[in-house]
Amino acid sequence: MHFSFTEDQHALRESARAFLADHSSSARVRAAMESELGYDAQLWQRIAAEMGWTAITVPEQHGGLGLGYIELIALLEEMGAHLLCAPFFESVCFGANAILVAGSDEQKDDLLPGIASGETIATLALLEAGGTWSAAGVAATVRRNGADFVLDGVKTYVPAGHIANLLIVAAREHGSQGTSGVGLFAVPADSPGVRITALPTMDQTRRQAEVRLEGVRVGATSLLGGSMDAWRAVEKILQLAAIGLSAEQVGGADRCLEMTVQYAKERVQFGRQIGSFQAIKHKCADMLLKVESARSASYYAGWAASVDDPELPLLASLAKSYCSEAYFHCAAESIQIHGGVGFTWEYDVHLHFKRARSAELLLGAPSDHREQIARRLGWGNGGRR
Repeated sequence: MHFSFTEDQHALRESARAFLADHSSSARVRAAMESELGYDAQLWQRIAAEMGWTAITVPEQHGGLGLGYIELIALLEEMGAHLLCAPFFESVCFGANAILVAGSDEQKDDLLPGIASGETIATLALLEAGGTWSAAGVAATVRRNGADFVLDGVKTYVPAGHIANLLIVAAREHGSQGTSGVGLFAVPADSPGVRITALPTMDQTRRQAEVRLEGVRVGATSLLGGSMDAWRAVEKILQLAAIGLSAEQVGGADRCLEMTVQYAKERVQFGRQIGSFQAIKHKCADMLLKVESARSASYYAGWAASVDDPELPLLASLAKSYCSEAYFHCAAESIQIHGGVGFTWEYDVHLHFKRARSAELLLGAPSDHREQIARRLGWGNGGRR
């Protein structure tokens, strides 16, 4: 196992860092997040057409670059550091992954080229009013009507749902329970009966929406893989997405540390730079430890995803739980060290604080993932089984 980037992967990171420094600067992030749609459509076109990032994990035979998860986490780490306001995570980590994991060859041929080119913005519509990412939380229903399917239900907190033109919807057969009877459907967002409402969010850099499905009729080819037993595929999609999100969190935590150290060098109190005080040094050292540990967890999980390692489910939960807490810790400590200005609009620290809290809950809270780790390791309430 080799834990260093290749020359090409380093070049990808550096080009991403340079591009995002110009096009996802503090001023541009604020302009995008305050816009009606919450992203810059022209920047999205450049990301897709000029940089080719939307094609990164899509196989070449489907119009993509055919690269792997190592390259993807390298990109996402930089995007997290720069708080990119664009539906990249949603379209690639949710949409493309869902089709790659659950779709048939014909569905991949049909749907992936649009995602690779950036013309299609895809997302996963899974979460409902219960707020759980488990199969038990899927209440939306599907019934057959001739050769078609008819979907009914309400999906909440759908990332980028208000701008997506392709929704990957989880729905279950009437009378089914648990993990059985759940299918994934590729639903065009402009289908009759689909009503999408943008939701107010604490983190304005990542918008969410409510998606109502009222008698939405889709063809038989919309059922990914042709299977109504897709929950295992859903679990893998969520695991891959969690690894991608962990990389974003590492980038955000690292940027919080960078901003904090720079501020501690500049801020003078009692005739000294505050970075010279031992208490501040200790806080920065703890942040550094969190960042580097989170980076190791994220990279290890990314490697597991790139080779489809059997420990992928365990490592995805490990990375998501640790990186979530590391990012929030670094963002909170950064605000403390910045003092009163830390939560003012002029500084970017509060933007990371909000992103950290939002990302902590996306795809399940750290406690949920630790519970999954315990179950996979065979730990019960009374100790090891």
